[in-house]
Amino acid sequence: MVGTLFGGFGGSAAPVLLLIALLLDAAAGHWIGRALSDPSALSARVCGLFDRRINRPERGDTALMMRGAVVVLALLLAALLLGLVVEWVGGRPLGWILELAVVLACVRGRAAWVRVRAVRRALEDGGLAAARMEVAAMTRRPVQGLDEHGVVRAAVEHAAKAFDRKVVAPAFWYLLLGVPGMLAWAFIDGADRALGHPGVRYERFGHTAARLDDALNAIPARLAGVLLALAAPFLGTASVGGAFRTLGRDAGKHPSFNMGWPVAATAGALDLALGGPHRDGGVTVEEPWIGRGKARATAADIGRALGLTALGDLLVVLAAGLLTVATAL
Repeated sequence: MVGTLFGGFGGSAAPVLLLIALLLDAAAGHWIGRALSDPSALSARVCGLFDRRINRPERGDTALMMRGAVVVLALLLAALLLGLVVEWVGGRPLGWILELAVVLACVRGRAAWVRVRAVRRALEDGGLAAARMEVAAMTRRPVQGLDEHGVVRAAVEHAAKAFDRKVVAPAFWYLLLGVPGMLAWAFIDGADRALGHPGVRYERFGHTAARLDDALNAIPARLAGVLLALAAPFLGTASVGGAFRTLGRDAGKHPSFNMGWPVAATAGALDLALGGPHRDGGVTVEEPWIGRGKARATAADIGRALGLTALGDLLVVLAAGLLTVATAL
């Protein structure tokens, strides 16, 4: 039966494997993630190693940009080659198990969801200091300058971004280009996490990682924004109209080329104002507000954001299911 299931889709098992992976991730992704290494995190560690070894400030701008480009292109080549090997093994009897494991390693929506939920629980049980510790890894803003509302906004923004980067983007590239495309996305996502920071140190060395990440995430981020907007009517306390209005008005205001889409959809759906100015070392950093709702977000708004992204996950599952049926016909 397994052979029939994975061999009767015109040579392509991607939709059904993606569907299984999404369901497994939703049910037990937090525990599965402990057993399977995250390719994005692995890429980030490799980039961190090269950053310490060859990103020398005394070198010229051109040399730094070329060195950063070589690191990123080497990672991209490794991802493509590894993906081809996985797909070759996947074509052998029971080889689909390895391919499914790789998909599960890249699709990590549940793990991100649990981390955001931990911020809410810390805020309710341990207070602001505990919540700051939980949210520190989710934002590039200095957490000591965040009040309770700032912590909540950072958690809500992370939930929206993770829906794109950990669910929609890997699913999109897997369906479009198979395992090589999905691993290429994961490796470049990790490279951007490690090298795509603002500031003088990464302005040149991280240039290729940041630009390639922007290119690969351009379509998935916009899909994620639309999916979150379409999920809004099913939440009860969210607004599909507000989501689409905020997408049209504010998505381009975000400092990131792509992240404004899922963030704007979430802000509009939940009637929040996200982003905005923040304090960094006693200096106020001015960033635009995204959304025209309340900026004084509370812990309950984290729960609403988690509900919205869970419904977005369900829409992705439904899309994978429809593709599975269509491919089988």
